[in-house]
Amino acid sequence: MVYLLALLIGVVAGLRAMTAPAAIAWAAYLGWLNLSGSWLAFMGTIWAVGIFTILAVVELVTDQLPSTPSRKVPQQFGARLIMGALTGAAIGTPYGGWIVGLIAGIIGAAIGTYGGAAVRAKLAASFGKDPPAAFIEDAVAIVAAYIIVASLPVAAAV
Repeated sequence: MVYLLALLIGVVAGLRAMTAPAAIAWAAYLGWLNLSGSWLAFMGTIWAVGIFTILAVVELVTDQLPSTPSRKVPQQFGARLIMGALTGAAIGTPYGGWIVGLIAGIIGAAIGTYGGAAVRAKLAASFGKDPPAAFIEDAVAIVAAYIIVASLPVAAAV
C-alpha cells in the first residue's frame, strides 16, 4: 500500500512538479507523515511548507502561460523526476523503505509526465483550447495529492 502511494505521488509530480512536494510538506508538518529523525525531516518544517506551497501556486499560474515549455523538455522532465523521487522517498521513509519509495516515485513521475501530457492534449483538442484542460489537470493533481497524503497509514517515529 505504501509503495503504491509513493508511485501515485510520483504521478502527481509528473502532472504538477511542485504540488507533490507541497502536499508532502503539509502532511509532514501536520503530523500525517512522520519524517522526524530522518534525512527528510526538513520537509516537515514551516519553511518547507511555505516554499513548496508558494512554488506550487506559481507553477499553477505559469502553467497557463503560452510561453511555458513542454513538461517533456529535459529541464521540466528532470524536475518532475526529482520531485517524484523526493516525495516517493518521503512516503517510504517512515516504513523503512525510502529507496523503494524513491524508485516508485520516479516511475510514477515518468507515468504522470507522459500520461498527463497525452490526456491533456486529448482534452484540449476536445475543448478546442488548452485552458480548460489545464484547469482539469490542476484539479486532478491537487485532489489526488490530498487523497494520497490523507491515505497514509500511521507510522511510528523513524
